[in-house]
Amino acid sequence: MTFYSLPFTPERTEATESRLESIYEAARYGLKGDSLAMAAGMTPRQFRVLAESDPLVEMAEIKGRTDGEYTAGKTMYEAARDGDAKAALEILKHQHGWVAKQQIDVNIDQQISITGALEKAQSRVIEGLYTDVTPRLEDNTHAAADIFSARRDGVDGAAVVAHTER
Repeated sequence: MTFYSLPFTPERTEATESRLESIYEAARYGLKGDSLAMAAGMTPRQFRVLAESDPLVEMAEIKGRTDGEYTAGKTMYEAARDGDAKAALEILKHQHGWVAKQQIDVNIDQQISITGALEKAQSRVIEGLYTDVTPRLEDNTHAAADIFSARRDGVDGAAVVAHTER
């Protein structure tokens, strides 16, 4: 039996400057989790191991998210400041919790009279005669009809008994 030696070199992923820059860029564009790892050129497992071993990885991710949010927020603010009403409305809704009033104002000047309504309802009532058409059932309490066939010789027996004639 022959044993072969398999070369095994444990993979050591390090937080190099280029890796941290890739993580920063991916986070700045809004990527998270596995997508961030893949965009930064690592497998999700490599990224998790690296993040656990080096606090700079988490810092690069947080800084990237912050800068991306800052850039988007600044762009929206400048657009609103320059007169873009839609941008201003979006900032009000999403950043300041503003909600447009949804109020319906209904004014009815007509008064309702209960006695008048009852009089109108009474005039709509149809008067007439009616006839009771409920069917009457016959009194069968003293029925003497035999419900079993003459060829049946018992309640628990066969439904049909063979008739033998000779």
